[in-house]
Amino acid sequence: CGPQLTNSPTVIVMVGLPARGKTYISKKLTRYLNWIGVPTKVFNVGEYRREIVKHYSSYDFFRPDNEEAMRVRKQCALTALRDVKSYLSEEGGQIAVFDATNTTRERRGMILNFAKENGFKVFFIESVCNDPTVVATNVMGVKLSSPDYKDCNSADAMEDFMKRINCYQSSYQPLDPDDYDRELSLIKVIDVGRRFLVNRMQDHIQSRIVYYLMNIHVQPRTIYLCRHGESECNLKGKIGGDSGLSIRGKKFSSALNNFVQEQNLKDLKVWTSQLKRTIQTAEALGLPYEQWKALNEIDAGVCEEMTYEEIKEQHPEEFVLRDQDKYYYRYPSGESYQDLVQRLEPVIMELERQENVLVICHKAVMRCLLAYFLDKSADEMPYLKCPLHTVLKLTPVAYGCRVESIYLNVEAVNTHRDRSEDTKKGPNPLMRRNSVTPLTSPEPTKKLRINSFEEHVAAASSAGALPVCPPQEVPMQMAAQ
Repeated sequence: CGPQLTNSPTVIVMVGLPARGKTYISKKLTRYLNWIGVPTKVFNVGEYRREIVKHYSSYDFFRPDNEEAMRVRKQCALTALRDVKSYLSEEGGQIAVFDATNTTRERRGMILNFAKENGFKVFFIESVCNDPTVVATNVMGVKLSSPDYKDCNSADAMEDFMKRINCYQSSYQPLDPDDYDRELSLIKVIDVGRRFLVNRMQDHIQSRIVYYLMNIHVQPRTIYLCRHGESECNLKGKIGGDSGLSIRGKKFSSALNNFVQEQNLKDLKVWTSQLKRTIQTAEALGLPYEQWKALNEIDAGVCEEMTYEEIKEQHPEEFVLRDQDKYYYRYPSGESYQDLVQRLEPVIMELERQENVLVICHKAVMRCLLAYFLDKSADEMPYLKCPLHTVLKLTPVAYGCRVESIYLNVEAVNTHRDRSEDTKKGPNPLMRRNSVTPLTSPEPTKKLRINSFEEHVAAASSAGALPVCPPQEVPMQMAAQ
């Protein structure tokens, strides 16, 4: 196989007995990686198995002495690995999460050989949990709703699944970072995050994965997202700025206070940006609040405190460029949604660590946070609807997040702008010059602004300009400084 490059694609290999949260970790981690801009996809071997074996009968299928079933299960794993290769080699994927039990050294060895042949890095995530209460809760909450048990009552399904776990238990070989697996890159997540063991991280993205896994928890909680009350700038149709609340905005802050009291939440934390309109909204709650600079609205640069009509008139090219690719477009001297996601990553980490939190923020900020929790793409993110005077109640559930929209009956201006019709038709020939992504513009190659020294001297001489001094030889001790 070829050399393993620093930015080689990575295969994340899940390891652990059934009902240990492997799929939960896989889906949550994938959602985070895609949100920060790393193309990631889950390959769940159980789904491949259900495609081949249409009707699950019982735990007998998972018995280690069931040779026919073992052949089917291995074929499912190989088919999934084939799709992993296609995703990472041909479809632009950067990380593939191989979600299966992978409980034996033989199976993990097969995956390591596959990765070596294709030049992929491998990072193992093992979830270990021996608390029977946690395991039973996971089985009841997630596994009994699996397609395997769609026509089965809860008691029978529970009994069958526990026997399925026992089938794996007899041949389970945990990762051994102190001896057999000491050369592997891995993290052991023990008892749902009570303890972690990390071994041989290879690169930056693996360190970010470890940091993320060390911050998430599974305790029940609720996250509330809302924008500040209507501001004076909102009334004038201006973006950005640091204006105070309008009369209706102040009414919303009072209505928000009543709403929070009705929720009767224990130890609710309130976060705001450092801008006046979110602080004024929070002041009405009578609760301690924490100001985050990271929660400030997207910086519109030269377009701050302008209406969209003014931007279109004074900066027509910028107006078109932003509509062309709203996620990557960066305002001159300002920010893009992509920049905003990077700025908000510490906020997401802290939200994952906390329990009940109310975040009072701004439209673009709220869209970025919402895109993380609802697994929305970069293309969808800048167009998510986040109206004023509406609270979004987010409740994490098994493999995602349930969202409830609550309007607090205080009128406000509509600040939402739909995707333009021209954008819907397809790519615009204008170059996205404010983007940090690679460009494929039809624009001709521009002439360099600075010519070579010889050209500069010739041009100056022909123009009768002041004579140019030849470059002096730089002393060695000066050059080394």
